[in-house]
Amino acid sequence: MWTVLVILLVAWAIVAVVGFAFEGLIWLAVIGVILFLGTVVFGLIRQRRRNNRG
Repeated sequence: MWTVLVILLVAWAIVAVVGFAFEGLIWLAVIGVILFLGTVVFGLIRQRRRNNRG
């Protein structure tokens, strides 16, 4: 599970960097940042839920 999350985080970070690198693609950077933060929150929620069970 963590492998998938790390791969997604790297992908979203690359998308955000590309978006910020090219001025016309600022929308891509915004989407990359939103998806990056969403993936972090998703991972934290799953981790806490898993720790509460066992």
